[in-house]
Parts: sequence; C-alpha cells; structure tokens
Amino acid sequence: MAHADESATTAPLIDSPETEKTKKPRRNMYAFACATLASMTTILMGYNLALMSGAQLFIREDLGLTDEQVEVLSGSMNVFMLASILAAGPAADLLGRRGMLVLANAFLMAGALAMSLGGSYAALLAARFVTSLGVGFALVVAPVYNAEISPASARGVLSSLLDIFVNVGILLSYVSNWALAGLPVRLGWRVMFGIGVLPPVLLAVAVLAVMPESPRWLAMRGRESDARAVLLRVSDTATEAELRLDEIKQAVAFSETIPKPSESSRSSSSTNSNVWKELVLRPTPTVKRALVCVIGLNFLQQAAGVDAILLYSPVMFKKAGMSSNESILGATVAIGVVKTCFIGVVSLFSDRVGRRPLLLLSSAGVAASLTALALTLSFVVPGSGDSSLSVSMCVGFTLVAVAFFSCGFGSLPSTVSAEIMPLRLRAQGSSLGMAANRVTCGAVTMSFLSLAGWISMPGCFLLYAGLAATACVFVFLRLPETRGRSLEDMDVLFSNSK
Repeated sequence: MAHADESATTAPLIDSPETEKTKKPRRNMYAFACATLASMTTILMGYNLALMSGAQLFIREDLGLTDEQVEVLSGSMNVFMLASILAAGPAADLLGRRGMLVLANAFLMAGALAMSLGGSYAALLAARFVTSLGVGFALVVAPVYNAEISPASARGVLSSLLDIFVNVGILLSYVSNWALAGLPVRLGWRVMFGIGVLPPVLLAVAVLAVMPESPRWLAMRGRESDARAVLLRVSDTATEAELRLDEIKQAVAFSETIPKPSESSRSSSSTNSNVWKELVLRPTPTVKRALVCVIGLNFLQQAAGVDAILLYSPVMFKKAGMSSNESILGATVAIGVVKTCFIGVVSLFSDRVGRRPLLLLSSAGVAASLTALALTLSFVVPGSGDSSLSVSMCVGFTLVAVAFFSCGFGSLPSTVSAEIMPLRLRAQGSSLGMAANRVTCGAVTMSFLSLAGWISMPGCFLLYAGLAATACVFVFLRLPETRGRSLEDMDVLFSNSK
C-alpha cells in the first residue's frame, strides 16, 4: 500500500518553491475522507446507546425482564466500555490506529449480531459487553487518528465530525424504533439490533481500502518513507508535508525508544509500562499541564449535567406543568434537533476563532441558562394558572443550555485531548480523558433522580450551573489556544504555560 501511496503522490513534488508559494492552499479532500471514515464508527456508538430507549419496551415483554434488569442493560455500556477505553491506548500503539478501527468495527458487528440473537438476560448482557469493546476503542482511537491525519488548517473541523456522527447515530436509532414498532414483539427488537450488523462490516472494508495508517504511528515505527507518502496526500501542500514530517521526526527522536516490529512482545510491554509511568507516576511539568487539561475538560464536560437533561427532560417538563405526552415528546425532539444543529458551530468556527473562545462562550452560556432554568423550576406552582408560561420558560432555557453546550463543550474536549498530548503519550492520555468522561457521565445520569429528591430539582441545576461556571474558569486559567499549531508544537506551548 505504501508503494501505491508514493506513486500516487509524486505529482505535487514537481512544483518549485516559488510556484507553491503563489498557490492558494486548498482544503484537502483526501484528509476529509479519511477523517469521515474514522468518525463514522461513532454512528454505531450513538445508535447502540440510544436504541435501548425504544427496544427495551419490546425486550421487557418478550423476555419477561424486571425493571432492574432493563436498567442494567440500558446503562451497562458506560461501565463496560471503561475496559476497552483504558486498553485502547496501548493497543493503538501496538496495532496502529487503522488496525484498531477495524477491530472496533468487528466488535460492533459481533455485538449487534449477539444482541439480535439473544434469548436471555445473561446473553444480552454479554452482547452489550462485546458492543462496548467496539465503542470504547472507537471513542479513543478515532479522535487520535483524526488529529494525526489532519492538516493544522482543518484539524478543528475534522475532529468535530465525531460528535456529529454520534448524534446521527442517535437520530437513526429513534427512527429505527419508530419504523419497526409495528412488528411482532419477538421480532421487532431483534430487527432493530440486527440492522447494526452490516454497517460495521462495510466500514471495516472501507477503512482497509481507503484509509492510510497515521503518519505519526508510521514514524514511531521507523517507517519514514511511508509516513512521507501519507503526509503528501493529507497535507495542503508538499512543503507543509515535509514540515510536518520534520516535526514528527523531531518528536519521535525526543520520545523514548519505540519498539520496532522485530522486537519482542516483552519489549513492547516494557515500553507501554514506561509510557504509563511517565504519564501517571512521574510526569514532567509539561506532560502534567497537558494531562490536567485533558482530564479536567472531560470531567467538566459531563459534570455540567447536560446528559441528565437529555435523559430526564420529560420528568423536568412534567414538573414545570406539561401534562400532554405529545407535547413532552415534541419538546424532547426539539432538544435533539437543537443539539445536532449547533454542533455545526464548532465545525464552522473552531479553526477560525479558536478553541478557547468557543469553550469559554459555551461554558458561560450553559452556566447562565442552567441558572435561569433552576430559578424557573423553583417558582413553579403545580396547578397554577400560569403553568403555560413556566412550561415555555423551562423548555426555552433547556434548549438554550443544550445549544450553548453543543457549540463548544459538546465536542471540543475530545479534539483538544487528541491535540495536546505528546506523541509518545497521545493514545494513552486520550484514553485517560475518555475514562474520566465516561465515569462522570455514569455518575451524573445514575444519580440525578436521587439527587433531585435530596436537594430538589432546582438545586440539581444550580449545582450543574456552578460546575459549568467552574469549567469556564478552568478553560480561562489552564488551557492555551491550540488553533493553527502543529501537534509537535504542543510540547513547546505547554512548557511555556503556567
């Protein structure tokens, strides 16, 4: 494949430096295609996570499951995927980014098939575990691959594709639930999951046929000619490709020795152990600053409570005085539409205005709108004549909060996490950030109703508003701007940070 890449990319080298300086840099469509393929795996994450919202109705009736068993099936993936999230970093350094994406799709295919054929609670729980392995691998490896394949001019746009496709998967799961609801109970939910068998196979084939390996991983393995061939295809100009290769080589030279394919598996294990020691036990000041940003952003993204809104908005709207199920359904659909639409803000502006301004605007907006939502709920009097006003205000502030979240904090933490970690620690650092993200998400979504019973629902949203405000302060004090910088320049950026 490397020879094909080199032969296909000799043309850009014939341009003289003078000619290339006068050419306007173009958006690299091959890099866009590669990042799109990597990101499309997350469609299946959104599909599998949200599909249970409708499929559980049929599974419960067909297999006679209890409420507790349905709750475990619905929420188990966030817990199960921690294993693959933590394993994804070392595995991606060993097998390569492209190989891990193929493996993720294999697990997603096997999990969907097992779910569609499952005949007991234990079988379905095992199938959810298999699916979670693919989801965890995709969540860590896809953003790392996108960051490493993208030219600096388009890295923000290409990294934001992940969150877009997650939401596409969620919408597709709702469509599947609606379209197949009329089938017999025993058949309907199996078809819903069975639909998820074929797409991973097609994606895996496309990954092998179209996507090259990450140039940074190739350089880590000493395959500089292959890395150059890939960079020539995914960079805006040949000069940029050579500059990126020089920076990668410097970063590889600076890092600890990476085992070559001929070295023993014992050496690979030792290197991974050294990476974890450098990342967690004895980090340099530069690595520590970057790791604090990665874990802090991923924790605060979920701690602000927007996922609680997505899961429990019907309860909240009922408290505000909305009694019609049709109205509640319409309001929740509006939330999904707003969330999906405002993700486009990140795609349009993250490479123009930068990561920091969007994150500051997003977190401040979420804090203000959640505060307003809490105040609205605190003044609601059930059965009062002004319930229509309180419902309108509640829905309005909820939509505003989701919109602000989507235009920054919804997708940029994964982008920044993949950008700022040094090359030798990037996969493992991203996996730590994603683990913090999933643990916090699980804690928030599984505690909302209990917490609301303890401190009241307005108290919950005031707490989340305070955490969103904390996120704003955190970004202002700790996160430098990364827009337009090469990945190899991040060490310098964080070594100069306070």
